[in-house]
Amino acid sequence: MHQSFHGNGTDDSLLELSESSERVDCASVDNVLSVTLDNSSDKLPGQPWVQSGASTGTSTGSSTSSTQTRAKGGFEADAPCDPWNLIELHLILRRISETDIIYREHPRRHERIYIAMVNWNNEFILRSHLSKAITELSWKLGPDNVYISVYESGSYDNTKGALMDLDAELDRLHVPRNITLSPITHEQEIAAAPGNEGWVVTPRGKKELRRIPYLSRARNRSLEPLHELAKQGIYFDKILFLNDVVFTSNDVFELLDTNDGDYAAACSLDFSKPPYYYDTFALRDAHGHEAVMPTWPFFRDSSSRYAMKNLLPVPVTSCWNGMVAMPAAPFLANPPLRFRGIPDSLAAFHLEGSECCLIHADNPLSTQHGVYLNPLVRVGYTTAAYVAVNPILNWLSPRTILQGLWINRLRRWTTFTWLKERLLHNRIADWSHLSPENKEPGQFCVINEMQILDPRGWYHV
Repeated sequence: MHQSFHGNGTDDSLLELSESSERVDCASVDNVLSVTLDNSSDKLPGQPWVQSGASTGTSTGSSTSSTQTRAKGGFEADAPCDPWNLIELHLILRRISETDIIYREHPRRHERIYIAMVNWNNEFILRSHLSKAITELSWKLGPDNVYISVYESGSYDNTKGALMDLDAELDRLHVPRNITLSPITHEQEIAAAPGNEGWVVTPRGKKELRRIPYLSRARNRSLEPLHELAKQGIYFDKILFLNDVVFTSNDVFELLDTNDGDYAAACSLDFSKPPYYYDTFALRDAHGHEAVMPTWPFFRDSSSRYAMKNLLPVPVTSCWNGMVAMPAAPFLANPPLRFRGIPDSLAAFHLEGSECCLIHADNPLSTQHGVYLNPLVRVGYTTAAYVAVNPILNWLSPRTILQGLWINRLRRWTTFTWLKERLLHNRIADWSHLSPENKEPGQFCVINEMQILDPRGWYHV
């Protein structure tokens, strides 16, 4: 039986930049780029998290060897610090200083926000941050303009107790809410007899429970009160989907105001181990490609990359990345927009797609209003991660910018997407030929994986 709570209520090789007190060691940057080029492949390592005065970790020996190799490839030793790069660096730093470090007060539109959250083994972050952040956000939005819907899915820790404490605090503030605590664990889900949907025969010869359909059901359950409220004439303008992340109310207001509020979806940028972004499964650039690198400026597509460098709303095909705002209307349409996995018959070809990507493929507003990642909204899965990407001063140092620009170029010049994407396309084509009804609108979401639910999480097969 599910338990629910309802209620209302920064010598010659050093160049000094006018916009920063940090100096850029061009030789060190060059050495790092040389090693990157030498090791270039479809799995190039990400750029190091280099802060002011930090070592690049490149030895003299490897530097000499890599410089010789790079010279054979036609790259000049001082290329990263040529005038054009310094101009671009100056412009990016100026943009950051004008935009990113300014605390922005957001006059609130009169919008009603439905906040949806799914929790599993999240007691620590709930007690350390998340519950307080949700309570503060609810107070700032106002009890009449917010509804909190939480679905907890059989946690092994005391997430249920943490959510009961959150419920009590929201009740004190008269915040309307629905908190559902499910006693059904992963182990019990797996032990159940295989159903008609959400199961796949794995290479191990067993019919096993797929992870994504399971997560989709949990997310859809967090949306159930939205429909019940609509029957009572209570409607909302936006849905705010929250992961177990560290955020502030101002982050939410910034996200809601992405592209002046005109979007099919607006996402934050999430970090667990900065500078590497976290949600690689759902993020796709404006052309539907995966990110070319796990660090700034992330993208292969020129339009997505340009926006990221200029701290503008980044056009993407899909994103999730910790925190997402979407108009509520498609979720109340007939038929309503819902989270889903790819069909079981397609998953049998050793393929998978994130429900948080497929939702954008299915959303009719995606092509009309666009999906955006907001580089001004950076959340973390720990307090340390949040602080690292939201410092008092610029979150990107001059050295980080130069390295990012050049590593991004090298990856775009030396890696290609067609081989990986052709493999996926061929598998989907083989599946499509099996039946005229076999169609998948979210092909850009599909990856070469099979993900199965496990009693303590999930695993690849």
